[in-house]
Amino acid sequence: MMKHTSKCFMMALAWGCMAAPLAAQQVYTLDECLEMAMQNNVRIKNADNDVAAALQQQKSAFTGYFPVVSASGLGFMADKGLLQLEMAPGTELSLLKNGVAGGVTASLPLFTGGQIVYGNQLAKVNVDASRLHRRLSADEVRLTVERYFWQVVMLKEKLRTISSVQEQLRQIYQDVETAVEAGVTNRNDLLQVGLRKNEIRSNGISVENALQVSRSLLAQYIGATTDSIDVDLHMDDGLPALPDTLYQLPENSLAQLAEYHLLEKNVEASRLQYKVSVGKNLPTVAVGGGYLYDNLMDKDHPFWVGGVTVSIPLTKWWGGSHDMKRQKLQMRNAENQLKDQSELLLVRMQNTWYALTDAHKQVKIAIESIGQATENLRLQTDYYHAGTCTMSDLLEAQALYQQSRDKYVESYAQYEIKKREYLQATGR
Repeated sequence: MMKHTSKCFMMALAWGCMAAPLAAQQVYTLDECLEMAMQNNVRIKNADNDVAAALQQQKSAFTGYFPVVSASGLGFMADKGLLQLEMAPGTELSLLKNGVAGGVTASLPLFTGGQIVYGNQLAKVNVDASRLHRRLSADEVRLTVERYFWQVVMLKEKLRTISSVQEQLRQIYQDVETAVEAGVTNRNDLLQVGLRKNEIRSNGISVENALQVSRSLLAQYIGATTDSIDVDLHMDDGLPALPDTLYQLPENSLAQLAEYHLLEKNVEASRLQYKVSVGKNLPTVAVGGGYLYDNLMDKDHPFWVGGVTVSIPLTKWWGGSHDMKRQKLQMRNAENQLKDQSELLLVRMQNTWYALTDAHKQVKIAIESIGQATENLRLQTDYYHAGTCTMSDLLEAQALYQQSRDKYVESYAQYEIKKREYLQATGR
C-alpha cells in the first residue's frame, strides 16, 4: 500500500513539473503575432526613428526662411596704442590702447536662387520617402512573422504525424511479436519494425529541437516576454479556397506599391537637387542690419547700421556648370530607373501570382497523395496479415504515408506564405 502511494505521489509530482511550463506557455494567433511585431520589432522601431529624423530635418530646412541673428563682442588691452601718430617733432599721439566693441546683427535672405525653397521641398520628399521605407519595413516584418508562424505550425503537424506513426508501429510491433512467439513469422520482421521505430524516434527528436528553435525565433521577432510560446492553429487536411478572388491586374496595382512611389520620389528628389545646383550659381540678395556699440576712444559710441548685400558668383560658374550637368544626368538616370523598375514590378506581380496558384495545386496534389497513401497502407496491412506481402512492403507503405502527410503540411504552409507575398506584391 505504501509502495503504491509513493508511486502515485511521484507520478503526480512529475506531471506537475511537466504541466508547469505548459501552463506558463502563451498561445498566439497569427493576427496577434503580427500585431505584436508591429509594436515591438526593432526594424519597425528603427523605421519610426527614421521618419522622426526626416521630420526634424524638414523643420531644420524651414528655418532657412527666417533671419539669421548673431551677437558678437570684442575686448582688448595693449601695452601701447595700436595707432601711433606723430603730431609734431617729438610729439606723438597714441590711440586704441584698450577698448570694447560688440553688437547684434540680423540678416534675411531675399533671393538665393531658390535654394531655400527647393531645399524645403527636398526635405518634404525625404519625409515621404522615409514613410514609404517604413511601409516596406512593415511588409517585410509581416512576411517574416508569417514564415516563422507557419514554420512552427508545420513542425507541430509533423510531430502529430510522428505520434500517429509511432502508434501504428507500436501496434505492428505487438502483432509481429505475437506472431514470432507463435512461430508464425521469424524475428527478422520484428527487427525491421524495431529499426523503423528507432528511426521515427530519431526524427521526432530532430523535429522537437527544430520546433523549439522556431518558437524562440518567433518569440524574439514579435517581442514576446518569454520564448515559451505556442501558436493557435491546427490543420484539418482541408484544401484552401481558390486564390482566384485575390487576383488583381498588375497595371491596376502598380500605383498601390510603396516601391513604385519610392521610385517617383527618387525622380522628384533628383529634379530638386538639379534646381538647387542651378541656384548655387545664381546671385544672392540679402538685407541686414543691427545695433553696434564700441568704446575705443574712451567714449561710448552706440549706433544702428543697415544695408543690402548682393553676391554674384563670377568664377563659380566654371565648376558650377559641371555640377549642374552632373545633376542633370543623375536626374535622367532616376527617370530611366523609374521606367525599368516599374516593368520589373509588373513582372514580379505575375511571378508571385504564378507561385501562388502553383502552391495551391501542390496542396491539392498533397491531399490526393494522403488519400492514396492511406489506402495503400491499409491494403499492405491487410496483405501482411494475410501473408501475401513482406514486412518491408508494409514499412515502405507506412513511410509513404508519413511522407504524404509531411508534404501536405509543407505545401499548405508554403501556400499561406505565397499568398502573403502576392498580396504585398500587389500593394495589399
